[in-house]
Amino acid sequence: MDLYCCETENITRAYEDPVLNEDSRVFDNLLVIEDRYVLSSNYFKCVQNDLKPYMRTVVAEWMQEVCEEERCQDEVFPLAVNLLDRFLLIVRVNKSQLQLLGAVCLFLASKLRQSRPLTAERLCLYSDHSISVSQLINWELLVLNALKWDLSAITPFDFVGHILKRLGITKGEDLIRRHAHTFIGLCTTGEYYSSLVLIPDSNMKFSMYPPSMVAAASIGAAIQGLAARLEPKWASPEELLFRLHEIMGIEIDCLRSCWEQIEEIILHRLAAATMPVTTSVTIPISSHKLQEQQCEPIIQAETPPTDENDVMF
Repeated sequence: MDLYCCETENITRAYEDPVLNEDSRVFDNLLVIEDRYVLSSNYFKCVQNDLKPYMRTVVAEWMQEVCEEERCQDEVFPLAVNLLDRFLLIVRVNKSQLQLLGAVCLFLASKLRQSRPLTAERLCLYSDHSISVSQLINWELLVLNALKWDLSAITPFDFVGHILKRLGITKGEDLIRRHAHTFIGLCTTGEYYSSLVLIPDSNMKFSMYPPSMVAAASIGAAIQGLAARLEPKWASPEELLFRLHEIMGIEIDCLRSCWEQIEEIILHRLAAATMPVTTSVTIPISSHKLQEQQCEPIIQAETPPTDENDVMF
C-alpha cells in the first residue's frame, strides 16, 4: 500500500464581508476613529534616546519577514507596527529590548487579526532564542497596560475594500488589492536603506499620516501602474486623484504628496534591486548589532502611566 505525505497545510483565512464594504456607516466610522491611532509626534526626537530610526526599520523588516514566513493575514503586520509605534511614543526602551517589543506586538496583533495566532515559542525561535517565553508573556502585559488595552487600531488595510468598492472597479480588483497591500507594506516598514540607497527622514513619515490617506494613495499608485489592464479607465491620474478626493474627503494636495512619496519609494526599491550590492539589503535582526546584550524586561520611562508602576516581573 502506498503512503502519501501531504506537504501543504490548510490555513483558514478570514475574508472581507462585502456587506460591510457597502455600508457607508462603517466607512464613516473608520474615518472618524482613525485619528485616535495616528502618531502625534516623532518619538525619536522627544522620547527615545537610545534608539535610532534605522533600528525601527530593521525590527519592522524582521516583523514583516516573520509574517511572511508564517503566512499571516495581511492585516497583522501593519497592526503590529502600529502597536510598536504607539508604545514607543509613551515609554522609553533600550535598543536591546526592541526586538522583544516587536515580537510582543506581533503576538498581540496575531491574536486580533489571525484565525490561528502566532505562538510564543515560534516567535522566540525567530529571534534566535534571544528572548524567552517568560519575557514575551511579561512584556505582553506591559504593552497592554501602556496602551490601555486599546489594540483594535485602524490601519490602511481597513480602507482598501471600501475604497475599491466606491471606485466601481469592474476588472482587476484582486490585482489592484495585491499591489496596494504591497505598497502599504512598504509604507509600514518605513525608511528604506542599503549601502547604495537612502531615503532620509522617511522612517516615521507614513506612521504620522492618516491610514485612509495611505490606503487611498497606495490604491492610486496601484491603479496607475496597472491602468492598461483595468476597467473603468481614467483619462488621467488627475481624474483618479479627484475621484479619490471625493470618496475620502482628503485634500487633493495632501493626497498627491502621499501618492508621490509612495512612488518615490517604489522607484528606489526598483533601483536598488537592479544595482549590484556587496551586502544584503535586508539585514536579519538576529545578526544585527541592534542587540548588544541579553534582553531584560526593564522599561525606562520618565513619566510612565500610573498603571505601569504596578507591573511586576
